[in-house]
Amino acid sequence: MLMRGGTSKGAFFVASDLPADAGQRDRILLEIMGSPDPTQIDGVGGGHPLRSKVAVVSPSTEDGVDLDYLFLQVAVDEPVVAELQTCGNMLAAVGPFAVERGLIPAGGATTTTRIRLINTGDLAIETFPTPDGMPEYAGDAAIDGVPGTAAAIEIEMGDASTAKELFPTGNVVDEVAGHRVTLIDNGMPVVLLDAAEFGVSGDEAPAELESRADLVAAVETIRRTSGELMGLGDVTEQTVPKVFLLSAPRHGGAIGTRGFIPKSVHTSIGVLMAASIAAAVRIPGTVAAAIAAASDDEVTRIEHPSGTFDAKVRVFHADGTWRGTSTSIRTARKLFDGTVFPRTH
Repeated sequence: MLMRGGTSKGAFFVASDLPADAGQRDRILLEIMGSPDPTQIDGVGGGHPLRSKVAVVSPSTEDGVDLDYLFLQVAVDEPVVAELQTCGNMLAAVGPFAVERGLIPAGGATTTTRIRLINTGDLAIETFPTPDGMPEYAGDAAIDGVPGTAAAIEIEMGDASTAKELFPTGNVVDEVAGHRVTLIDNGMPVVLLDAAEFGVSGDEAPAELESRADLVAAVETIRRTSGELMGLGDVTEQTVPKVFLLSAPRHGGAIGTRGFIPKSVHTSIGVLMAASIAAAVRIPGTVAAAIAAASDDEVTRIEHPSGTFDAKVRVFHADGTWRGTSTSIRTARKLFDGTVFPRTH
């Protein structure tokens, strides 16, 4: 099933419909998506990382969990399927997909399901409308980066008992390649930098930043070193951590962002990326806190290339460490349901 989840789009599979062997699975997914090819013309991928994503869903055997969700980022122009990161946008469509496929029953006017994010081990609690026993995609919720409106889907990441430790290095600020950085993970590992240190004002279009080979190279060097510091190992072939250049807000938000994911620049922002940045905004001493506009609002408004994202996070200091949770509203839509054929079929 092809679905839009938040500002991403990808192919959703029931786990039992794919090979259990990861190597064989990845080979088939590369063929299905049309990689490696910058246009993905021979597959169902959209020629961009935000449209070359896969969700693999199955009933969970873990107590207190309904569904397991494995996210796979299929590289566009390389034969790579990465599974180190998760995707909060695609997550929005996991619950509706599971009802569509009969993996979980609808719960009434709305359905709430507990989803284990296999990539990271995090738990998400997702609530979405299911009148008449099936997902309802039409609604009045609007999110920047997606035209029109759709039904609201609430995603809560963690609670007081499962709140993540936010700083993998234990520091609110580290130094990498001569730059002050904040390395933080509130659902997505991100590297936060001051855009001004790279000659970036913060209002550039993604294509303009992508065209600066010196900038892309500098960001990638910092990303690889930061990945080691964050305990992610060699991230050369992985898509995390994400790197964000932060700037003062221009449109009434808390902070401006331009995110490398890792080589393309995000045309908006991911759910969990926003949650990590919002957590950093609220913690004194971080790179984000030094740049962000002062605010006592419960919601942190993150500015991105196509609008804003309202991130609702809670951070607290306990047992000598910072921890955090997040809640967001996304939308999703079923686009196509049918049979896809790999090249070797």
